[in-house]
Formats: sequence, structure tokens, C-alpha cells
Amino acid sequence: MKAFEFLDKVKIDDVNTMVLDKGLGYKFIEDSLKINGDYFNFLKYGWGTSMLYDKEIIQDKNELYHSYNIRTYPGGTLLELANSQNKVAEFLEEADNLGFNAIEISDGSSIIDSQKRAQLIDQVKDAGYFTLTEIGKKNPEKDHEYSIKDRIQLINTDIENKSDMVIIEGRESGKNIGIYDEKGNIKNDDLLAIKENTPNNKIMWEAPNKNQQVELILKLGNNVNLGNISFDEIISVTTLRKGLRGDTFLKL
Repeated sequence: MKAFEFLDKVKIDDVNTMVLDKGLGYKFIEDSLKINGDYFNFLKYGWGTSMLYDKEIIQDKNELYHSYNIRTYPGGTLLELANSQNKVAEFLEEADNLGFNAIEISDGSSIIDSQKRAQLIDQVKDAGYFTLTEIGKKNPEKDHEYSIKDRIQLINTDIENKSDMVIIEGRESGKNIGIYDEKGNIKNDDLLAIKENTPNNKIMWEAPNKNQQVELILKLGNNVNLGNISFDEIISVTTLRKGLRGDTFLKL
């Protein structure tokens, strides 16, 4: 039983929160999950960090995360690398051996045409993985080449191609990328356009910064899907969702 159960509070249901693991140790995760394991359900091994660990370490960590019903996946960069080397099948087999149960398909650092992207979605889904795709480029100059119309079309195309969830690129900084300006503020017109022209429950917004988390929760609801949350901010984000911080208190 949670403490202060007698107090009424905002309920959050069917919410998706994606957290970054950038090299956390097993014992740290084990202790932390006792506190925050109920408050996120996707874990991304950032970028290509999985290549730096012994296989047994990844297997043990994935088993631990899965014991809390948390889906785990390597960052999209590794699949981009595998695709560039024509080794996607080998990549998916290795991911399965390591215990990953979700896969991200992105082209943030490479070029993958629409036909190949659709094929990758099919291939990943056929292999039995929860499938996430990501919209956006890592390089801000390249990312700025997308119009909001382009982003909406890409989101809807991925969903039509049966991607389970579409991630809106925000990077770890949350600045000068996607729907964020150079200072990390949300471009409200872009946010509204995506909200009105895509299925919101299928979208995960990378929102590493508090001001972004607050605004997305207030504008899209406390069940908005949020990603790129740092491990030490899981509880903080949950209190925002539940209206337990001044930023969202009595506003939800």
C-alpha cells in the first residue's frame, strides 16, 4: 500500500513513459526499481551503448526490467548501423538473445527511404517485437528541413504501416530540434498541428526538460506519452502527472 492513500489524487491510466539507461549498474537499477519501477514502462539503452557491455550484463539487466513489466530496447542508432551493413536479421537475432522485447526504427543519423522504412517495420514486427519508429534527425540543420506537414505525414505513414508507437525526436538536450526552439521552448503551432492531425495515443514526445514535460501535460493531458526521461527524474515526472507539484497542482 502506498503512503497517504486516503488523499484524493489525480489518476493516470494507460500512460507511457520512456526512460534512458546510459550505463546504469545492476545494483543501482535493482534498488531504484523498488522506488520507481511502477512509474515507467519503456527503457531505452541510449544510442549504441549496448555494444559496450558484455552480453550477460545486458541479459541480466533486461530480465530485471522485465520483472517490472518494463519493455526494453536498444537505441535506434544500432539498427541504423545494422541496416547500413545489411545485417538487420543478425541484429534482430542478437537483440532477441539479449532479451530485448522492443525495437526502435529511426533514420536520425542516416538516410532510409520510405520503402525501406516500411520493410523494416514489417521485419521487426514479424520478429515479434513491440515496434517504435522515430521522426526527426539528430543534426538540427537536417531536422529543420522537415516542415510540420512533412512530420505529420511521416507520423501517419508509420502508423498506417503498423508501427506501435511513433517517437518525436527531442534528443537528450531538448533544444533546437523537433517541436523545440533553440531555448527548449515548445513551438505551440507545431504541437497543435500534430495534436489535431495524428492519433495522439500513438505518439511519444521526447521531453527531457521539466518545462517541456509541464507544458505537454497541461496541453495534452496527464496521460501524454513522454520519453527521454532521465532515471533520476522518474518520480518527479510522475508527480507532475498526478498534480502533486506546483506546476500542475489543481490544474489537471
